[in-house]
Amino acid sequence: MGAQMRVYRQRIRSVQATKKITRAMELIAASRVVKARQRVVESGPYTHALTKALSALAEYSNEAHALITEKSEIKRAAVLVIAGDRGLSGGYNSSVIKESEQLVRKLQEEGKEVAIYLCGQRAINFYKFRHRDFVASWHGFSDAPQFDHAKEIADRLIADFSMDIDAGGNDEVHIVYTRFKSMVTQEPRVLRLVPLEVVEGETTAHPEVLPLYAFEPNVEAVLDALLPKYVTNRVYTCLLGSAASQLAAQQRAMKSATDNADALIKTYTRLANQARQAEITQEISEIVGGANALASA
Repeated sequence: MGAQMRVYRQRIRSVQATKKITRAMELIAASRVVKARQRVVESGPYTHALTKALSALAEYSNEAHALITEKSEIKRAAVLVIAGDRGLSGGYNSSVIKESEQLVRKLQEEGKEVAIYLCGQRAINFYKFRHRDFVASWHGFSDAPQFDHAKEIADRLIADFSMDIDAGGNDEVHIVYTRFKSMVTQEPRVLRLVPLEVVEGETTAHPEVLPLYAFEPNVEAVLDALLPKYVTNRVYTCLLGSAASQLAAQQRAMKSATDNADALIKTYTRLANQARQAEITQEISEIVGGANALASA
């Protein structure tokens, strides 16, 4: 009985140590997700306004720019997968990787060659473990991305998109990321980055107000300067949303782990008390039996 009690007490100490770690990680994620959520909210209006303006420009202008004009034949599609650098985030990484796998299968079924770009150590490990090829990768900033990180990724995507298809270029670019809706809800999403998708009716919600543009020095120069900014800001917004989603998922996962640790501690404490009570009962029985034996003698 004494050995059994020692085992239970050792397990209690082990679970208590784990609980301290999960509780600390929960508090850290809770404090960081507030700032990450604020950054998502602050970056949203500019990106949405820029997207709306470019959508209107693509719909009402006759300019055949590469970033807004879809090619007649698409041979190769690029897919940027945005995951996390670390685990302990519940189903955050697995859900976005699963969404990217579905997109890759869909593009391959359409007869397109797929070029993979990875952001986040967990996505990189997923592809390396399965010996799959990818074009480029970035990691080390999944929980706190900066604008320079988004610009580096966007510059590579634009450069590869601008290349000829025979030289290794891409005909279209997709992003798979996690959209932050609330502290409870985060959903993986697929966004076609370029060519720019024009949503029918989005720019004609108020038909009496038509967009009128004057281009200086010309339309080509304006689009050459504006569209890279659009790509960079869209990538940056996706990185911010994924970072906030990762921290929110980590907070929930660590809270669940802390609650499970509390339940385990209660269970082991009850088992230890039962073992101690059984040991006391056995000792009393041995004392009473010995006393009875002496009295009979």
